[in-house]
Amino acid sequence: MKKSLLLVTLSVCLLPLWGQQNFSRIDSLIKKMLPEASEVGISVYDLTAKKSLYNYRAEKLSRPASTMKLLTAITALSRPEAAEPFRTEVWHDGVIEHDTLQGNLYVVGGFDPEFNSQSMDSLIEEVITFPFSVINGQVYGDVSMKDSLYWGSGWAWDDTPAGYQPYLSPLMFCKGTVQVSVVPSTVQGDTASVSCQPVSSYYTVTNQTKTRTSSAGRFSFTRDWLTNGNNLLVSGNVTSIRKDDVNIYDSPRFFMHTFLERLRGKGITTPQSYGFAELPRDSVTVERMACWNTSVQKVLNQLMKESDNLNAEALLCRLGAQATGKKQVAAEDGIVEIMKLIRRLGHDPKDYKIADGCGLSNYNYLSPALLVDFLKYAYSQTEVFQMLYKSLPVGGVDGTLKFRMKGTPAFRNVHAKTGSFTAINALAGYLKMKNGHEVAFAIMNQNVLSAAKARAFQDKVCEVIIGK
Repeated sequence: MKKSLLLVTLSVCLLPLWGQQNFSRIDSLIKKMLPEASEVGISVYDLTAKKSLYNYRAEKLSRPASTMKLLTAITALSRPEAAEPFRTEVWHDGVIEHDTLQGNLYVVGGFDPEFNSQSMDSLIEEVITFPFSVINGQVYGDVSMKDSLYWGSGWAWDDTPAGYQPYLSPLMFCKGTVQVSVVPSTVQGDTASVSCQPVSSYYTVTNQTKTRTSSAGRFSFTRDWLTNGNNLLVSGNVTSIRKDDVNIYDSPRFFMHTFLERLRGKGITTPQSYGFAELPRDSVTVERMACWNTSVQKVLNQLMKESDNLNAEALLCRLGAQATGKKQVAAEDGIVEIMKLIRRLGHDPKDYKIADGCGLSNYNYLSPALLVDFLKYAYSQTEVFQMLYKSLPVGGVDGTLKFRMKGTPAFRNVHAKTGSFTAINALAGYLKMKNGHEVAFAIMNQNVLSAAKARAFQDKVCEVIIGK
């Protein structure tokens, strides 16, 4: 009887330890897998048990790279107007008489980062349902939503003309980029075939390629960006199909030029050029002619899964516009709102530095603990969490985690945002432990020149957290 009682007592005492992870293994991974000169900060929190599981330099300031997007998205999703779509509208003033618009046309930008060629065509199809074929006035782009700064603070000037750093504007067409596709000829030495999307006369193309000809030099895409030109130069040796995105200078003019071009293609007689002016909503009678809506979830999915910088900056700008209700919004207006949430979560905003919404800036400094507190907050807000969780890359399945974690316990388990640029690599998000508990975590690697080593380390840490 006493022996049975002792066994029962021991079983009850040891019950909490069964299935418990050995987090000291993470300490071993830090020593074994990371370069000695590198640094790392880690924070792990059990959302189910509401307790911290592991911290290693969790308060250490680090450059977040694209995990900065988590703060931008969570703050934006926390607003009452979070579900309102991104809108691009066409308005007119004056009157329509005898097949002629006696007035001006205004295209009002709402910073829709997903506005593409199909969106443009749809907008124009709505416009041409109105009974006119001549515009006896001007055509204006309204970009009054945002200030005139087209790049974020601390962005690298020599990242242009890369497609991931577009010229920011409330009027974005195809993300302010052109996708260039190059196909080698079947005949060695012949010029390769070059095609571009979207089609527009706003840019030109110079093809200086040769098929499977090493003397043609290294293959490259570029643009005459030092003079703010839009001649796309494709040159060098082409041995296989190549695709890349090149940004275009500048985004609102790219939009308006293509808008007028396609309007004329539908038989509308327009002015020879366009201008930029704010829609005079209060001074004259105006009528809305067309509207294109893009859902926040679509913008968020692209932002998180593909780490889209434009989408993050669009969300930051809209956050500032919603919070202030003003025109000519600056990045700082959105950043102020992020700082307010940082304070609400018990942190001092002065302890951190936020320079943009996407993480391209080298001026950003956050900590793993702060990232986890934002993830905890999102988890506690049902609507915020549902939208955020749906948008995050899934280990081994899609987005920036598509080729990671396959064949491991983290496969299909980790839902997290990645972040990387030179010597910086981070991973922050959610996973489920073997005991069923939900976990929020953040891993921020710094000074690791090998991205592969940092990612391998992060994946192993996730496996340890999940447990056996």
